[in-house]
Amino acid sequence: MLTRLKLLPMVLLLGALPASHQAALPASALPASLPDSPLLDSLLRADARLLPVVSQASAYELQVIYIQIDRDNQNQPHFTQHSFHVNSRQYFNPASLVKLPTAALALEKLHQLNIPGLTRNAAMSTGTAFRCQTAAPFVSSPDSDRINSVGNYIKRMLLVSDNQAYNRLYEFVGQRPLNERLWQLGYPEARIVRRFAPCDTAANRHTNPISFKNAAGQIIYQQPPATNHQSLGFPLGRITKGRAYQTGGHIVTKPYDFTTANYLPLETVTTMLKAILFPEAVSAANRFQLTAADYGFLRQYLRYTPHASGYTPYRSAQYFDAYKKYLYYGRQRTATNEPGIHIYNVVGLSHGYVADVAYITDKTQAVEFMLSAVLYVNKDGVLNDGVYEYDSIGYPFLAALGQHIYRFELKRPHNVPEKESQQELPEDKSRKMR
Repeated sequence: MLTRLKLLPMVLLLGALPASHQAALPASALPASLPDSPLLDSLLRADARLLPVVSQASAYELQVIYIQIDRDNQNQPHFTQHSFHVNSRQYFNPASLVKLPTAALALEKLHQLNIPGLTRNAAMSTGTAFRCQTAAPFVSSPDSDRINSVGNYIKRMLLVSDNQAYNRLYEFVGQRPLNERLWQLGYPEARIVRRFAPCDTAANRHTNPISFKNAAGQIIYQQPPATNHQSLGFPLGRITKGRAYQTGGHIVTKPYDFTTANYLPLETVTTMLKAILFPEAVSAANRFQLTAADYGFLRQYLRYTPHASGYTPYRSAQYFDAYKKYLYYGRQRTATNEPGIHIYNVVGLSHGYVADVAYITDKTQAVEFMLSAVLYVNKDGVLNDGVYEYDSIGYPFLAALGQHIYRFELKRPHNVPEKESQQELPEDKSRKMR
């Protein structure tokens, strides 16, 4: 069972890095590209459903990471990574993948503030102080699911990838502290510098005033508006994509510029998910400083589907079980969850890029593995026009990929003492799976 980790001094999370670190941050801690794994290459070419994309991997900008997990006689997991076309210098828009580290760092910040009553359930209000900012006032409701709080924002992010919830936590953590903390954790290639809103680069450097109330309705913390006065820089230089893009209802016939967009390589976010699910498998310096309850909370909502979570706002038919499960289920509205299979994941979907980073486990079959993939499906080369091949190519490919690797895992020998001994990840028990 996880124990509470020693938290870092507040200045390291909330303040700036020491001056000696500011100019010395490398562009990336990752190698430019990883060698292709013969095993993964052969697996990808062994399924006819995958071949149309795999045979044109460069055109689809396909990247895949498959991590085998084997357990020893003490039931400790051991990881073997296989890669296909993984390249941290090949930009893809991470979209909602950035929600995973933002959620973890919001929980870290609550602990760092160390204010009685300031928990993930404390009511939260966001004001405005600069252009492009929007307000999210205190909400009074007998239904705790409907109040604005760090915990509910994380649920909304992880259950249905809610963008406004991400914006609120981006603003709470702050642009510069968010990135500097990721650099401290060993992710210097990360750049999370944008809200999911049409804000310019300067506006994204300004974050809102925020207040919290305790259970008695008393204001317990007020965070003033903040500004990141120093540009973070963009490690890949100028990045453009496509032949045209749509804006304001008309087409601009030049490539879309991603230079100042968010940046999070596939290997980076895969390691982040691993650090949340298996913190003891990464070095202590690379672990998020979270409590056992924090880890359990994140795991629970990474796994839950909207309906199964019991979360009040997502009981409608708009949100179906496979809404955020691309690998294996392909986001099919009619997909039925298979007994025993649990998927802990975060997804990204934007500008023709479709990505899923997942840990898939079936305790009944002693199967567990991590699988991450991203591909680009935009045949006409026009961005922001809403015309992408998500349904015809993206989702079906990811579904087939998850199913194919799962079936391979069923046949692969695993060094597990007994099927029943596979350790279940500790989760938050405050809300039972329904």
